[in-house]
Amino acid sequence: MTSDGRPTTVDDAGEAAKPPKTSGRRAQTRALVLPETMTVQYLAEVLNQNPIDVIKQLMRNGIMASMNQVVEYKVATLVSTALGVRTSMAEGPTAAKGPAAKKGAASKKAATKEDEADLVLRPPVITVLGHVDHGKTSLLDSIKNSNVAEGEIGGITQHIGAYQVESDGHPITFLDTPGHAAFTAIRARGARVTDIAVLVVAADDGIMPQTLEAINHAKAAEVPIVVAINKMDLPGADPERVKRQLSEQELLVEDWGGDVISVDVSAKTGAGIDTLLENLLLVAEIAELKANPNKRAEGVVIEAKLDRKRGPSTTVLVQDGTLKIGDFIVAGAAFGRVKAMANDKGEPVQSVLPGYPAEVLGFGSVPEAGDQLIVTTSEREGRAMAEASGKTRSVQSGQGRALTLEEVVNQVDADEIKELNLVIKADVQGSVEAVRGALERMVDEDAIVRILHSASGAVTESDILLASASKAIVISFSIGSEPSAERLADRMGVEIRHYDIIYQLIDDVEKALHGMLDPVYTEIIVGRAEVREVFEGRRGTQIAGCRVSEGRMVRNGDVRVMRDGAVVEDSIITSLRHFREEVNEMNAGTECGIILQGFNDFQEGDILEVHRQERGRR
Repeated sequence: MTSDGRPTTVDDAGEAAKPPKTSGRRAQTRALVLPETMTVQYLAEVLNQNPIDVIKQLMRNGIMASMNQVVEYKVATLVSTALGVRTSMAEGPTAAKGPAAKKGAASKKAATKEDEADLVLRPPVITVLGHVDHGKTSLLDSIKNSNVAEGEIGGITQHIGAYQVESDGHPITFLDTPGHAAFTAIRARGARVTDIAVLVVAADDGIMPQTLEAINHAKAAEVPIVVAINKMDLPGADPERVKRQLSEQELLVEDWGGDVISVDVSAKTGAGIDTLLENLLLVAEIAELKANPNKRAEGVVIEAKLDRKRGPSTTVLVQDGTLKIGDFIVAGAAFGRVKAMANDKGEPVQSVLPGYPAEVLGFGSVPEAGDQLIVTTSEREGRAMAEASGKTRSVQSGQGRALTLEEVVNQVDADEIKELNLVIKADVQGSVEAVRGALERMVDEDAIVRILHSASGAVTESDILLASASKAIVISFSIGSEPSAERLADRMGVEIRHYDIIYQLIDDVEKALHGMLDPVYTEIIVGRAEVREVFEGRRGTQIAGCRVSEGRMVRNGDVRVMRDGAVVEDSIITSLRHFREEVNEMNAGTECGIILQGFNDFQEGDILEVHRQERGRR
């Protein structure tokens, strides 16, 4: 640093040189010396850039920061690298000086001490997951009603997507989400909102497919799991069977010598609810959940809607700082000023502390669930950040985008990746176990295979959300994908890889781990048609009366027959007719008759998928 606080440069020999002339791009032979921590405004000054442009660069890398927010050197290099500026870090824990930096933090040490002094315990945030009919909603209702006086039960009926209860005077925040799909959808946007996941399992039913999905989603989010064994009031309740099934999923409860807390409850009678809340507070106490209420608020959007009378109504969870009436706020491409706030009971409040949910009025447009909420210093700054977020929405969503195998290869070569996350779907459970077992045995010095979720059945939207949130690749073995899942995968940048031969699947993953994936052919879906009616043709030939739902049907094209998500037949379209006229192709929205080579077992509701192979890197 020079005496006036400007950064020095260091040449390749390591000697200090004069400060460079103001320029956005500097010679590659010089490096700009930056402090260990600095404000965004200070970074803009030394790079000779408009602070708004620096904020935009940070947002392109998924970082929401205001001009006076302190960032570390590693974050600052994201901006300098994008501008072609080489940097090095000043020795010692020196913080940036100058007017902007003084306002942000005098030094990292001082800021750390101040933060530690300001940190206070905050309420834990709980999400309830589990199978569709195992009593999640009943359990949530029982928890709410057990914490509200009988005369006040009606006061908590307003649904804002989150609510609070108290146990022994300690508040607990529950997210009232529809299940693990919504839980993962928010996480897919980069928002870590849940501290503890409560897994609800019916004592008379045991673990079901959706329970397994919930377990894998919670594991992928790396949050502690507390098991609530529900419906203990029923005659067929068997908690020991549930615990045994949990152990098979690597969830060993405390009764069996593990570290996973399980509580026997009955949502119907209310038995065990207090014990469940006590254990949730215990897990939260171990986690030491703290936040600083003496700073500008940061949080996440839980849900949002457009109210005809009040305008955009947004449910937010404050994660740090305190949100107040009059604050300028931005969330994704939406910005505004807080006009009014209400708690989960519908009561107006003037401020919201960390760990508390609130309904906020004041956004100019409706933000999206999972958008990060921050408080800015002015409406101008908020508007600029919202506009930049709108322009880079696709880039920002890409930060949660799963990798392709080609990118895995590149990152293995660059020594950046340590785990290859996979979601596996197969036609039958036997295939699932065979594929999973073969992949889990793979070990490489550069990376390991991590199976986030495996199940039988077609690839669903839930699988895509999990892959997006965890940067995983979806492996489909001898099974297709739901059309909605493929559209979601295309939108979120998730790669679905279809295999029919297990050796090819294993070979591709093994090559990816070794960084040696070769160019191959990738499958492209040309079009889909649904069989509406089946006609008998000449010489025992069946004609499928179809309606083209997507893309186009092509004569002589490769086609697969899908039934209930499974592949029934791979064949070729030998005849494609519109009424009695033979045609080469039929587009979406039209009806046609189709004859396949060697296949005469059509059923109404079958889906015909025309596909082709395209050369490229996988």
